Amino acid sequence: MIRVVWARTGLLPMAARTGLLLTGVAVALLAGAAPAAAHGADAPDGTDYRVAVGAVEGRPDLRVRVVEAGARLELTNTGDGPVEVIGYSGEPYLRVGPDGVFENTRSPATYLNRTILADTPLPDEVDPAAAPQWRRIDTGTTARWHDQRALWREAGPPAQVRAAPDREHRVRDWVVPLRDADGRAEIRGTLDWVPPPDAYPWWVAITLGALAVGAAGLLPAASSPGGRARTALGALLAVGGVAAVVLAVGRVLDAGAEGVGAVLTGLLTGPVWTLLTGLGAIVAGGWAVTRRDGVDFVLALAGACLALFAGVANAAVLSRAVPPVPWSATVTRILVVVVLVAGAGALAAAVLRLHATGRAIAPAHTEPADTRPADTGPADTGPADTAPVTR
Repeated sequence: MIRVVWARTGLLPMAARTGLLLTGVAVALLAGAAPAAAHGADAPDGTDYRVAVGAVEGRPDLRVRVVEAGARLELTNTGDGPVEVIGYSGEPYLRVGPDGVFENTRSPATYLNRTILADTPLPDEVDPAAAPQWRRIDTGTTARWHDQRALWREAGPPAQVRAAPDREHRVRDWVVPLRDADGRAEIRGTLDWVPPPDAYPWWVAITLGALAVGAAGLLPAASSPGGRARTALGALLAVGGVAAVVLAVGRVLDAGAEGVGAVLTGLLTGPVWTLLTGLGAIVAGGWAVTRRDGVDFVLALAGACLALFAGVANAAVLSRAVPPVPWSATVTRILVVVVLVAGAGALAAAVLRLHATGRAIAPAHTEPADTRPADTGPADTGPADTAPVTR
């Protein structure tokens, strides 16, 4: 009886691991919705509109570039005097100079540019014809803002794109006026439509890759091939983690971060889930390579988080022409494929190994029932000999 109870309780660690795995995946799914909602449209995961900008003529102290996949313009003023960015009604909107960045609280652009959709209600104090009322919003010399003149805000594409969606089109040339002590200047740029890629081949590659990696879980864990498969899964998961970290760094660089300190700050305040799951996958992969026991659950949980936070969270680049990174779109898509194959494949393989381990534990710890007859005392060998009683 004691052995049977022990066998049953021996199955509890496997049930606990499976429950923890399911709980971890559920928490990951719920938590993953929060970062996606927090990004909103201000930090797009990809777009089919390419925003380009040139240098400000005659103003070598002014540097302009596009950030966040073209969602924002960035202006840096290294000169001795301030420069004003002019709003949509010809009013001063931003002032950027040695004393910091200021916004005019009476400019409609101050509120319209807070979101890429320009859907912020205007307060009663807004009056583009009134004297500017400046409020400092940053102590640096760099301003970043959504500018509706450089964006396509309509729900559908332009007419020329609808007529020929498989071709690149110039949507518009745009201008943002500036003003400083030397007079007026302009930020000039272009807005182009770029045909999106076909995502189907990428998803086929992801599916086939994940299935191939997951098939490693069919090898017996205790066998020599199973041990080599475990090591390979750990190495692949670590590679996927590195790819996730690279994606996170790319997002931060595309958001305008410069220097090691700015990149580290951006990683902690931006794509933090992609970064953490990437680092976790690297650690879990190293754990699987160096250990033999208890690694399947770690591989499953790390693979699920990697596929969700770093893979699915960046999957939009598979169907968008302009990714939110400072390098080519093809490289970005390859990184996403590596992350998804490593994460989903490690999850599938580890779950199969856990399932096989659970099935092996039950027969090994269950003792067959005792079929011996009950002990009823000494065996009956026939009638006992009776000696005559002598009186």
